[in-house]
Amino acid sequence: MKNYWDQGISFEEYVRIGKERLENPSSQQETEYRQYYELGLQRMDRTLKKYTPDQEQLKELASKNFDGKILIISEAWCGDASATVPALVTFFKGHNDVRIFLRDSDKSLINQYLTNGTESIPKVLILDKDLNVKNSWGPRPKYGYELLMKHKADPETYPKDNFYNDLQLYYAKNRGKDAVQEILELL
Repeated sequence: MKNYWDQGISFEEYVRIGKERLENPSSQQETEYRQYYELGLQRMDRTLKKYTPDQEQLKELASKNFDGKILIISEAWCGDASATVPALVTFFKGHNDVRIFLRDSDKSLINQYLTNGTESIPKVLILDKDLNVKNSWGPRPKYGYELLMKHKADPETYPKDNFYNDLQLYYAKNRGKDAVQEILELL
């Protein structure tokens, strides 16, 4: 895990790389994902402007005496990540070190934390002070997962476009609060 932590980058570097891939794609995937990079960067910017850490959640964090680190497996093009990663980074800032590991640069880490057999992101690894994995979370809060299950159960009456729209509305209104709470419960 130390190698993955050492390869992790800051949130600022994560955003810089996302912008670079948007403006100068260097692979076929980056070219195909340009619209997702653009959306992801816009959503991250909105989250950064709107998100304020909840004081009760900060008190809960303090009461946990968590002295570990947070490693987030992510990519800037991901819709779920664009809603949660900026909130998590902001929440833990000044309390616990947070780094981001780019999923597409090395699949060996995400392949240890698959979600129902998929490389879904973001995946948050809660590490103790010695970099052992204490717990993991992701790729979306429980409510987002419920929306996904509603779509999968009956895609004809709840099509993918409706699911994506409802999920982004939820993220815009919730502003990371549920994701932070679910992660606090795992500390």
